[in-house]
Amino acid sequence: MKIRNAKAAVLVESRKPLVVDEITFPEELGVGQVLVKVLHTSICGAQINEINAVKGEDKWLPHLLGHEASGKVVETGPGVTTLKEDDTVVLHWRPSQGIQSPPPSYQWQGEKLNAGWVTTFNEYAVISENRLTVIPGDYDLKVAPLLGCAVTTAVGVINNDAKVKIGESVVVFGTGGVGLNLVQFARLVAAHPIVAVDLVDKKLEMARDLGATHCINSSKTDDLDAELRKIVGEKGADNVLETTGVKSVIELAYDLTHGDGTCVLVGVPNEKVTIYTLPIHFRKVLTGSHGGDCVPDVDIPRIIGLDKSGRLSFDQLITHEFTLDRINEALDVVRSGEAGRVLVTMDHA
Repeated sequence: MKIRNAKAAVLVESRKPLVVDEITFPEELGVGQVLVKVLHTSICGAQINEINAVKGEDKWLPHLLGHEASGKVVETGPGVTTLKEDDTVVLHWRPSQGIQSPPPSYQWQGEKLNAGWVTTFNEYAVISENRLTVIPGDYDLKVAPLLGCAVTTAVGVINNDAKVKIGESVVVFGTGGVGLNLVQFARLVAAHPIVAVDLVDKKLEMARDLGATHCINSSKTDDLDAELRKIVGEKGADNVLETTGVKSVIELAYDLTHGDGTCVLVGVPNEKVTIYTLPIHFRKVLTGSHGGDCVPDVDIPRIIGLDKSGRLSFDQLITHEFTLDRINEALDVVRSGEAGRVLVTMDHA
């Protein structure tokens, strides 16, 4: 393999800062594996959940993290047919075309370092072919990581999970990377009204710029449910999209959903949620989202086409940028809830 050692951020212990250190690569690529030079990666709430072990004891420590990035193909392993050396790619967690390879076998400090089919908190990475989608070489490589999760998830939630129709009302709880894109894709399908709810005024201003017709800072509202019903109607909203994973917000989102409407849970809760299920037996829909069921090799080119035509805007979504050595600072910014999407740029980018 052309690269044998590179810097990476390693999760050594749950709920502790990542350790940035040099890791060792396997001697050769396996079937379906691709060596990628990672240029920029963004941070998703999923990585915060992994670090915090919200699903329980982490049996894979130490391991690598990250699932949305832009990069360049350095080398391809046996059987790879969908891309070639020097291709510009988006790294994503949703499977796409190509082989699903075995996970790579790295070493760190003389012991096995675990990794999945895609990791991005590393300068170079061995990625499964089906976690890579080729994009035009002239596309903005700082924006491209958003297509690996935040943007494609939002597209899928609007198109596949909620199936928003022209003129339907949409309420978005949480205007981070996914929530802001939910707003602009709701606008793109002519939803109305589009209501953004958050705790941070600056993020709400971004949501308004991207198409929200109404913005509510929930920390400044005594009765959020009542305020929302003044906008969407007493019977509730047609589509309520919840991205925070907060128990009380999930419960409110469900209650706010119209009896014929759809509530989509994008954020993952870390405690049990209590809801009254009778409306589900009739026409109300409550569903979780798994990346919006997007298909990367289909959806990413479409999104790039819309972006190049001027119908989308990603410029203001990236609110902070750090180097890999400062990734723990980047993670703290994500935890603060005040960021859109946080970008980590590799030293060689």
